[in-house]
Amino acid sequence: MIGVAGGYGDVGRHAVRALRRAGHPVRVGGRSAADRRPPQPSHGPVVEHRTVDVRDAGSVAAFAEGLSVLVNCAGPSHLTGSVAADAALTAGVDYVDAAGDDALYALLDDGRYRRSARTAVLSAGLRPGLTGLFPRAVARRARNAGMTRPETVTVRTRVVDRFTTTSALEYLHGAADPGTGPMAAWRDGAPMPRAQHRRTVTDLPFFPGTSTELPQLSAEDARTARALGVRDGDWLTLVRGTHVLAAFDRVHVLPPDEAARRLCRAARLDLAGRPPAVTLAVVVTGHGDGGPVTRTGVLRGTGNAPLSGTVAAHTALRTLHGRIPPGRHFAADILDAEAALAALTRTAGGDGTGPCARVELLPEGADPFGPDATAEVGAL
Repeated sequence: MIGVAGGYGDVGRHAVRALRRAGHPVRVGGRSAADRRPPQPSHGPVVEHRTVDVRDAGSVAAFAEGLSVLVNCAGPSHLTGSVAADAALTAGVDYVDAAGDDALYALLDDGRYRRSARTAVLSAGLRPGLTGLFPRAVARRARNAGMTRPETVTVRTRVVDRFTTTSALEYLHGAADPGTGPMAAWRDGAPMPRAQHRRTVTDLPFFPGTSTELPQLSAEDARTARALGVRDGDWLTLVRGTHVLAAFDRVHVLPPDEAARRLCRAARLDLAGRPPAVTLAVVVTGHGDGGPVTRTGVLRGTGNAPLSGTVAAHTALRTLHGRIPPGRHFAADILDAEAALAALTRTAGGDGTGPCARVELLPEGADPFGPDATAEVGAL
């Protein structure tokens, strides 16, 4: 059985739904008895409902009894992850965290996991997680198309969705991580601070409307660049709407709770009248035997929660089936990228009627984001 802590939250509900569609019994946990409401129809695989507080090791241990894998969708993970992971390991249960960043990774004892033949997989959500997996999938297809030497990668991400308090606190914690770099990029095989600048763009391919392009290099992005073996790389977040952009510029001087509250409010205002949506566009350039090769992939998703929950569920299933070796891992480093994309494109999305993601690989050709394709409003 797979247990999902935080299984009644936005991400957890989608993880439970994906696991049940795969035919697996699930134990769903939340902090209070009032949370014990089925997040899905009653038919299908067995579903148990338990109270669990991921901040309490004893509570996690009791919840984990009889499980094979514990999936933590509660948060924020930087406050709860080490407790939940340690309790799961003590109980002899594998651990998957839909969030879980480099700080949590550093706290986990890889040797202890290996000696216990247990597994911990972190960053098994949208970002970090899918944002590291999708560039790997595009690069693999580029190699299949004859690219022998990748040289550059450009990743653009736009999320039009609301912030929950937990996701806002996760974002703020990640933004304060010294491993991340606003305006940084990957240059000549290493991070380079202040290599980029913020700019406003209009009607980029796959990104209609006006957005503000924010460069930032995270620890996951740097790992992705190393894994791909590229010389240069750019990771660009596109923000559509003025409220979230203004909040991003102010929250770093506010206490975390107040900053999270402002982010949640700003996201609600920018989302008004729009359906949640996620767009990832990856361009990999390089050379093959016949000359330059460019490959572009686009992923369109139904929102942060469906994508994150489905990636977490897929990771749990791979762990359950012994596809991930003992030790501590980041999801993007250990999962098969193509298999993860297949899980996203066959799993029902937020409305239960279709896949939570669609993936398109463009024919080999020029960079669609080249100078002729970009209508810049101006630099900021």
